[in-house]
Amino acid sequence: MQFGIFGVGDVVRDPVTGRTPSEHERIKAVVEYATLAEEVGLDVFAIGEHHNPPFFPSSPTTLLGHVAARTEKIILSTSTTLITTNDPVKIAEDYAMLQHLADGRVDLMMGRGNTGPVYPWFGQDIRNGIPLAVENYDLLRRLWREDVVDWQGRFRTPLQSFTSTPRPLDGVPPFVWHGSIRSPEIAEQAAYYGDGFLHNNLLWPKEHVQRMVGLYRRRFEHYGHGPADQAIVGLGAQVFMRKNSQDAVREFHPYFDNSAAYGHGPSLEETMKQTALLVGSPQEVIDRTLAFREYAGGDYQRQLFNVDGIGVPRKTVLEQIEMLGEVVQVLRKEFAVGRPAHVPDAPTHASLKAAALAGAVEEVR
Repeated sequence: MQFGIFGVGDVVRDPVTGRTPSEHERIKAVVEYATLAEEVGLDVFAIGEHHNPPFFPSSPTTLLGHVAARTEKIILSTSTTLITTNDPVKIAEDYAMLQHLADGRVDLMMGRGNTGPVYPWFGQDIRNGIPLAVENYDLLRRLWREDVVDWQGRFRTPLQSFTSTPRPLDGVPPFVWHGSIRSPEIAEQAAYYGDGFLHNNLLWPKEHVQRMVGLYRRRFEHYGHGPADQAIVGLGAQVFMRKNSQDAVREFHPYFDNSAAYGHGPSLEETMKQTALLVGSPQEVIDRTLAFREYAGGDYQRQLFNVDGIGVPRKTVLEQIEMLGEVVQVLRKEFAVGRPAHVPDAPTHASLKAAALAGAVEEVR
């Protein structure tokens, strides 16, 4: 399994100190989180894409390119790439460039985002969200896989004899995850192409996550990519740890209570019970995470944790990443117990390249 951290890049007030960091401070801090994640042995760092306050990551490839220059092993990903409002030509070019700079340590997660006004800002209509996701991704795949593309669709100008540059590293496009919380059409899209499906189960109960992941697994098998238990599944969670659970709950409470995502709804305790919000001791986080197999319908490939945001200060986030590095060592061993040999690992550039070479050899035969 792959374990990592993800964030959305919000710039909000710390409710304990009353201080709001600057955008510059937040950007620098997130780079620090990514480099520390590699140092403590995590596999993935992912950042979102937003074009509105209070978020800063309007250009994920710029940030990830900088992180690539400061790291050597960690996979660089997105917790959302806006397939609906970005031009697929620009996505193809930007992420292929990043792939070269990072020597293949790149994948990305397609999503529609959660900010309605972003659609008209980029000349689109939110009522076309699903059709945009379908059409744009189909074009993106062709741009990465065909040297010369002739294309015509509904939402952008036609392409004639167009070649996207640079070409994907080693002729192998970055692996794509499709992220969705509530849209079965996106689970269907991921299954159709044999791509990964990541459900950020942060704000949803287990039963909902099971339905969405279960649909993806069934349709993955339906489209002939392999048995349902070989589908490529990822999950999200938020974590806050201290040595004992009482301290963790007490310290996290003001961040929860004042959060735009969590505050003024169900209590912290109820949210922890119903969702993937993990607040407690390291052992409690280990036990809860191991139980996510039930959410995923079996063994799965990627687990991302949000340790950043909602005003939690830099020093505390760094402490959380250090603790998570220790927790993940245990999770690796425990998740490996009883994992069937035919359940695949999460795809990497190396594994995709090897598969492509094997396929080319088989064609020659």
